Amino acid sequence: MTVLYLVRHAHASWSLDDARPLSSAGEKAAARVAELLGSRSLAAIHASTERRARQTVEPLAEQKGLPIHPEDGLRERRLMDAEIADFRAAVERTWDEPDFAFPGGESNTAAQRRGLEVVRRVVADHPDGEVVLGTHGNLLALVLQHFDPKVGFDFWESLTMPDIIRLEVEGEEIKGWKRVWVAPPAVESSAPSV
Repeated sequence: MTVLYLVRHAHASWSLDDARPLSSAGEKAAARVAELLGSRSLAAIHASTERRARQTVEPLAEQKGLPIHPEDGLRERRLMDAEIADFRAAVERTWDEPDFAFPGGESNTAAQRRGLEVVRRVVADHPDGEVVLGTHGNLLALVLQHFDPKVGFDFWESLTMPDIIRLEVEGEEIKGWKRVWVAPPAVESSAPSV
């Protein structure tokens, strides 16, 4: 059985630049990802070619002494080639109509297909291994939906930055999945509450 850790990237300040880096909060959260997965016997780490996904798994890769294998198939799904007035509504439409694509965009079906190509290859390469896949929220949810049709828009909307889903797969069959991301405890403040 292959155990996949689907890691959604940590927080990055919003811009249209796909090469945007993690924010300082995102860098701290990436250290937490390394803390949570550092004890696992990882066979490999693969990540989207986009900077924020790679940066989210870099502390873990450094800790484990593993290279990060770049995967274009794990990149963010392009919603459209123009500025989006209502991002949430646009994403919801693509979940309601999986074959629909906005102009210059990619449908859920197409994005899921390319994400699953990576998953299938990784499962074939590591039939008894544990592997991290650093990716993006939409693609993570679409990959998971292939194995569990109950996953949909509401699940996507519930994802945090970062987030970690443990997915157990044998061939094309899901054995189970669960969320394993645990945010660090809040720092106690000595300041009086108002």
